Amino acid sequence: MPLTGSYFQRVGEDRYKPTAQASGAWHAEEQHFSPLAGLIVHAIDRYRAGRPADGLALARISFDILGLIALEECEITVRTIRPGRTVELVEAVVVIGERAVVRARAWLLEVLDTAAVAAVPGERQAGPEAFEPWAMSELWGGGFIASVEVRRRSAGPGRSAAWLRTPLELVAGEPSSPAARFVALVDTANGIAVQQPPTEWMFPNTDLTIHFHRQPEGDWTGLDTTVTFGPAGLGVTSSTLHDVDGPVGRAEQILTVRPLPPK
Repeated sequence: MPLTGSYFQRVGEDRYKPTAQASGAWHAEEQHFSPLAGLIVHAIDRYRAGRPADGLALARISFDILGLIALEECEITVRTIRPGRTVELVEAVVVIGERAVVRARAWLLEVLDTAAVAAVPGERQAGPEAFEPWAMSELWGGGFIASVEVRRRSAGPGRSAAWLRTPLELVAGEPSSPAARFVALVDTANGIAVQQPPTEWMFPNTDLTIHFHRQPEGDWTGLDTTVTFGPAGLGVTSSTLHDVDGPVGRAEQILTVRPLPPK
């Protein structure tokens, strides 16, 4: 049966309740960060919608994950740190209970016509129809992973390309921007190109930083991902981001790599 529903429900002006389909891959009682990242962009969009149109576009957003994110109601507050007509910086803080669990900062830059000098080095990723369906939920648990359609092409440990989309709404009954829907799938990059089995090793990311050189469009999020494990417990997941029209930016995640304790 096709999946329906949403990852969050609004329960107040700035408060959201996650559904079971937002549950995480490492622990079922936690949120997967991917839909929460999209929700943060949704909250920033909503904050900026209450102001006069300013011709700014999301150029970079960085998320610092401050600890385990419980599958519980959260509050998101957004404020402007650096106002400006051509460059603006905003901050969003996610609080569960009385603890901040995520801090995000977004740079918004003026939209100009630079088509005459546009240049994007690198190859365009083949479209979703060229990739084989992949049952990601056979490797990872949680409601979020089970809700996502994935098409993947693996090149061995630590190297994969994939396309992802979801039929679920981000927030029940509310339209979300293409950027919010796109960002809601980017954090899955750390799970599509694993270096070691997640049944033996943990490698959660403690941040996510996304840079855009073009605003994403459409239902599909494309990831061309490399995962690197260093020799001293640190790792990096690096992805070129695509929509069906070509590359749109980059994403980076730092990892804490550690063996799972014996059962």
